[in-house]
Formats: sequence, C-alpha cells, structure tokens
Amino acid sequence: MSSTALYRRHLPFLGPLEAASKTVRTLSAIIRNPLEALPPEIYREPFVISQIAGKPRIYLADPVLVHEALVKSADALDKGEDVRRALGPALGKGLLTADGAHWKWQRQSVAQAFRHDKLLALQPAMIAAAEATGARWRSQGPGAVDIAHEMMRTTFDIIVETMMSGGAGIDVARVEQGITDYLKPSGWTFALSIMGAPDCIPYPGQQKANAAVTFLRSSLQAVIAERRGGDSQRQDLVAMLLAAADPETGRTMTEGEIIDNLMTFITAGHETTALGLAWTLHLLSCHPAIEARVLDEIATVTQGQPIASDHIAKLAFTRQVFSEAMRLYPPAPIITRTAIREFVVGDQAIAKGTVVYVPIHAVHHHSTLWDNPEAFDPDRFAPEASKARHRYAYMPFGAGPRVCIGNAFAVMEAVAVLAVLLPAFRVAAASATPPQPIMRVTLRPKQSLLMKVEERRVPG
Repeated sequence: MSSTALYRRHLPFLGPLEAASKTVRTLSAIIRNPLEALPPEIYREPFVISQIAGKPRIYLADPVLVHEALVKSADALDKGEDVRRALGPALGKGLLTADGAHWKWQRQSVAQAFRHDKLLALQPAMIAAAEATGARWRSQGPGAVDIAHEMMRTTFDIIVETMMSGGAGIDVARVEQGITDYLKPSGWTFALSIMGAPDCIPYPGQQKANAAVTFLRSSLQAVIAERRGGDSQRQDLVAMLLAAADPETGRTMTEGEIIDNLMTFITAGHETTALGLAWTLHLLSCHPAIEARVLDEIATVTQGQPIASDHIAKLAFTRQVFSEAMRLYPPAPIITRTAIREFVVGDQAIAKGTVVYVPIHAVHHHSTLWDNPEAFDPDRFAPEASKARHRYAYMPFGAGPRVCIGNAFAVMEAVAVLAVLLPAFRVAAASATPPQPIMRVTLRPKQSLLMKVEERRVPG
C-alpha cells in the first residue's frame, strides 16, 4: 500500500492547482526559514500529516508518539536524504549523519571521551575560556557586542582545547565564518531535496558554502597531520579517533572519516551551546528578577571566590535557566528521519519512505504540554516539575539512541560560562526590537544579536 493511501483519511483533498500553490508556498517558507513551514496546528495537535510536493510527511509532537518513533522503532528510521543533502558535504558520514553499524561503531569509539569523570577534568578549561572572554570584554571597554559571535568564540575555544588539545593553531575567526557560510543556504538544500532535484542543481550561496567546506576540512586535515607526526601521548578526541577500530572488522578510520567526526564535533559541539548561551543572555536581560536569582545563587555557592570546578554542579538554578532558554529556543529545532521499513506509531501505520519530523520547537511550545508556553520560567525545570513531565516533552539534545553524545558536556560548559561572566558583566539588549529566530539547521538570531556589555561595580 502506498504511503498516500495509508494517510488519505488525514489529508484534505486538494485540486491540482491548489496543491501546486501550497507546495510553492511551503518551499518558499523552507527557503526563508524552515520553522515557518511547520504546519501551525502541530503547536496544538499530537500529530499532523501534510503533503509537500505530492508526498505525505508526518509531524509528531505528542511525547508518547515521539517515544514510539524515536526509541521503540529507532531501527525503522534513518537520517534520510534531507539530512544528507544539508549536512553531508561538510560532515560526510560522521556521527551526526551516519546510520546503522557505521554510526554504532563510531559512537562507541568516542563514548569514553564523554564519561562523567572525563568531563569533570575538562571544567578548568571551560572556566579559562570564559575568563578569556571576560578579559577581552574588559580590554574593549563598555559597548555593544554581537553576543552570539562572542559565545561562538568562547565555546569554540573550549571545544578545541578540550577535544583537540589546542588544535594546532586553527584560525578561529575563519572557522566561525566558514560554518556560517555553510549553514546560511541550508533552506535551499532542504527545499531542493524535498523536490527530488539532482545534487548538481545550483542555488544561491552554494559557492561560498563549498569554499567553506574546503577550508574547514583542510584545517582539520592539518590538525591530523600534526598529530600523526608529533606528540602521541595526548588522550583527547583526536587520539580516540586515530586509535578507533571497528570491533567487527578491525578496520580503523580513514583520514576522511576522522575529519567527518572532527567536523561534527566542532560544528555541532560549539555552535549549539553557543546559541543556547546567546539566547540565555538575551532572556536574562529581559527578566532582571530571574537574573538576580542567578547572581544570588552564584554568590552563595562561591562565597565571593572565583568560580572553581567544584562550584559548577551546585549551580542548580543557573542550570534551570539554561534549560528553559533551550526550551524556548532549541538549538536544533527539528529532527528529521526517513522510514526504511513500515512501522506503527499510535494507531497510524507509517509507510516505508515516509519522512517523519519531530519538530522540537513545536513540542517545546506546545499548548497541551506547557502552561503559558511562551513565558520564560526556569522553575519549570525544578526537580519536582521535571519529574512530573514526560521525558520527551523536552528534547534540546534529541531523543532515543541518537541523543546527542555531548549533552552533559554542553550543559556543564554553559553553566561554567554563565557563572564566570554574569557576576562580572551586565549584559543588556542594545535594541528595542526583539530578536527573531531563524533556522539554519541550528536556531540562530535572524539579525546580529547586539547586546551592551559593561562591568558590574563591585560594592564598597
């Protein structure tokens, strides 16, 4: 049975002209901002079936249905063509884009880098990177900064120092710009994939994106070459990738596969946390009472001393604030999967080849899952409130076997950065116009998120 036949009772009848017009509108929205292409009803309904370019696509927002799809039926889904078109040129078949056995052995190869004891040992580097950002702000004096750019630089310093032992002199500014250039036309790659257009079809921004991929991958190639010919004692992510072997075949990673995974961790590992931090600082600037609670907690925990590693785990409310910011602005706002066999979600059969979306942005703003969902309320993440909520009502790091391997790393570094910067600096909006989120694979501010930064006065 075709997927259209399976879903016919959920799909309204559209004449040929109306269907073509709807497809054009949807594709235009995807190119502008894929969030705008989500069916509006998915913010209040458990699931929606829509038709794009003549093919049905299913959207899941009910946590129970999400669990059934991404956990119970995980083996029925893979990343699919949309993800391959958008991310494959840069990330190859690394951990974020691979499927099946190839994904499994890569994940096993790097898992020990994210053990709790390993993460605790990385906290001083996180604190040092945040302190370097503070020193840079002091040297610049009061003024407006692009806070997303500043957080990108901070988290990039952290990922390079902790996972690549310094990165052999990587050009931070060029890498950040390269990632931006690559992600900017992602709406076009999604739209062309949905249309089934050949890979050779050109699109606006493609030339810059291709140049960015060449630069980024060649930079990492230089890191690998330096490591092969130099110090072999460092036990970081690069070392793990160089030593990784498939337990079934014994084969090691090719240079291209190592680059795929380093690209994955550099882009996903610093971009998403940086955006979470930028949105957090924006929200705190709009809610001074909540900011005051954060500052009180930090002062109580540190007792006036500089932030240290053993303080970070004690900053529970600060962690709640970051969690609530990621609810409102999930760094990766949509999960996309493709069914590789028929399976069932709820009472709905999902046909092979169907594209399944879990719109995390819609789940996090869903009117049946959250009271006053547009409000910024970190108390939603107090322990008792979190226990009362379905596990898959909140998914800033994805869900199921493919949940982000670096989720604990990301939260730890975010709390560390906030704990260093917030007591030292007042950050306020530089514009009265609220920032608009736009999806470029990740959820970025549409315009530069300019914020005024000035040192706080020390009492006395």
